[in-house]
Amino acid sequence: MSEFATYQSLNSLPLWQQMDTITLEEMCAVKLMNRIDTKYVASEAMVMELLSITAQHGYRAQIHGGVIAARYDTRYFDTESRDMYVVHHNRHLNRQKIRTRHYEDGSASYLEVKNKDNRGRTKKKRIEIPADNLMGFVDNNEALSFIEPLARYNIKSLTPAIATRFVRITIVNPELTERITIDLDLEFTDLRSGAVGKIEGMSIIEIKQDGNTQSKVKEILNSLRVKPMRISKYCLGTALTVNGIKRNRMIEKIRRIEKRVGHNSVIVTNK
Repeated sequence: MSEFATYQSLNSLPLWQQMDTITLEEMCAVKLMNRIDTKYVASEAMVMELLSITAQHGYRAQIHGGVIAARYDTRYFDTESRDMYVVHHNRHLNRQKIRTRHYEDGSASYLEVKNKDNRGRTKKKRIEIPADNLMGFVDNNEALSFIEPLARYNIKSLTPAIATRFVRITIVNPELTERITIDLDLEFTDLRSGAVGKIEGMSIIEIKQDGNTQSKVKEILNSLRVKPMRISKYCLGTALTVNGIKRNRMIEKIRRIEKRVGHNSVIVTNK
């Protein structure tokens, strides 16, 4: 069984005895809601090696509610024809994602709007919402007031499209200038058909910085021969689980992911 197969085992890994922690309150200095993102796809074994090396370089792991590995539940909204997915698939540089996110440790739930511009910069805005608004926010006047001036799409046309669940570890460098999220045990569900998909053994690493500055984690990943890969969890989940969707560019990416984490690792049920 994978070391990352369960939430409980991940939080009890001996590895964390090597890494200092940082509280959620301290991490507020590294929110980076306006940032440059660099993403990587790696195997779980490679993540273990990365964490061991970063621990030696003074990186700290975020701890909240007594745990380091937190489970996230995210719901992406889209139009009936999944326009947000199509825009991304067709490589338009200016794009938007609208989603709700729930931290399963019970801390909070949010409605989020993410915009990516043609310079590769990500800007995220969010507002806290009740957990029962995860599948819809049209009855929440505060949420509507927040999203209406930001959304590029007709709010009434948006319905839940894809759910992603994963375990996340967040680490930060000693200078508090970059934040690295490591997502594991990812599972995708098409909320319109019920189809479920995942790529066994896959992890997604994301380095979040204010700009393209020097990064020790980038140096470490390069030494481990892990190269950057543009990847969207929403697009990957859509390509894996939605029948009849345009996916020609995603198919090649899925094959590249399989080579990194192990061949024949895609699992899709009820599609």
